[in-house]
Amino acid sequence: MELVILTGMSGAGKSCAVSYFEDKGFFCINNLPPRFIPEVVKMASGEDNSMAGVDKMALVVDVRSRDVIEGFADARTKLEEMEIPYSIIFLEASDNVLVNRYRQTRRKHPLADDMSLTEAIATERKMLQSIRGRAEFIIDTSMLTSSELTKELGKVMKRSGKNGISVFIESFGFMYGLPFDSDDIIDVRFLPNPFWIKELKMFSGNDQPVIDYLQSFEETKEFLDRSTDMFDFMLPRYEKGGRSSLSIGIGCTGGRHRSVYIAEALGKALEEKGYHVMVHHRDIDRDPRFKTNDEKSE
Repeated sequence: MELVILTGMSGAGKSCAVSYFEDKGFFCINNLPPRFIPEVVKMASGEDNSMAGVDKMALVVDVRSRDVIEGFADARTKLEEMEIPYSIIFLEASDNVLVNRYRQTRRKHPLADDMSLTEAIATERKMLQSIRGRAEFIIDTSMLTSSELTKELGKVMKRSGKNGISVFIESFGFMYGLPFDSDDIIDVRFLPNPFWIKELKMFSGNDQPVIDYLQSFEETKEFLDRSTDMFDFMLPRYEKGGRSSLSIGIGCTGGRHRSVYIAEALGKALEEKGYHVMVHHRDIDRDPRFKTNDEKSE
């Protein structure tokens, strides 16, 4: 059986993710209390033929089930005793994005009965912290459209067959604050800044002119080689210590040029060494000066 446990912050896109899995032929159950996960999986495994033919299943677990913390740990233990392989996908988004989404949809947060929306989000994030630490895949949907989330899920499912620790690399701009959830922070502001080159300013670290500029400096290559070697040394030892994922934040001043290039290059280098890597660029389009006229008019 192919089993996916989908969890994460309310408002981070789990409904969109469920639609993706349904389209891929998964049998999906939304808002399943964690303590029922082993029983549902047992039925689907064909032991009593009550769910015969179900070979792909996606189960959504979140704080709508108030026993999510205690029940989830017990469910994981039972799945491991049953020798059922599974993947945990955790969806998240920044606080301000979640607040805006709730205000736009006018939906009620599941924990907002006796507290404000911002307090509910903070409480939920704290409740899910231990589950997030066990997730093989973490997707930040703050800057993703529905179609982009679908593409990210597709990448996850292609990589889910690989063994070992998963790596989430996020580029960011120091001027917008540190990522709250990165395990390691790398500052690449020592590299030459394409922002000050008139011909390069409007490009990003994903564009070839900026890539060529940064690759022309020996310190860029040396830094990437050393960083790759460092994480190739660290990651197996993190995994040996019980970690299933590692989040790496790579920052430059504005999060558009140097950090984007380094995040992509480091991700590619680690993928070539056999790790499953996801790369996200938090602030690549944060500065409105870089947006096209069409984007500005929307």
